[in-house]
Amino acid sequence: MNRERLVRVGVLIWLAVVYTALWGNASVANMLGGLVVGVLIMVLLPLPRVPVTGGLHLLPLLQVIFLTAYYAIESSFQIAWFAVRPAGAPVSGVLRVRLAIGSDLVLVLCADVLNLIPGTMVLELDRATGTAWVHVLDVGSDASVEEFYRITRRLEGLLVRAFERKPLPEEAS
Repeated sequence: MNRERLVRVGVLIWLAVVYTALWGNASVANMLGGLVVGVLIMVLLPLPRVPVTGGLHLLPLLQVIFLTAYYAIESSFQIAWFAVRPAGAPVSGVLRVRLAIGSDLVLVLCADVLNLIPGTMVLELDRATGTAWVHVLDVGSDASVEEFYRITRRLEGLLVRAFERKPLPEEAS
């Protein structure tokens, strides 16, 4: 079975699982209904083809998962502190970051990971320049802005190593 068919079968199974989960009952009828709905969605509402290149590299992927969970927990505590601290609300703003990611799929995954971190929200992605505009909750000091860029670069590097396996410009030198 070629890669495209394998992906399509995986998407169909995923749609059936989601359908069954939404019904809250893993009966045979719900699973079959999920497969039928999945086929209808894939035939009547096809998504554009996204070129998938590169491969999956397990160690960097595990690092991405661990680091994302860590940053999400750390940021949650930071937001909780902002809510109860005696000082006023933190200074928020929109920061621009250029990403050295070649794949559209990995670029969207990077935006999704950034959105998982409390206090950040990707507002716009420009594929042509690889630029993301991100709303950041705390930009009140140079240190907090540098911390955002450090976190973003670290995640970007891990995602590239996990899915693209090409060195970033600063790694090549």
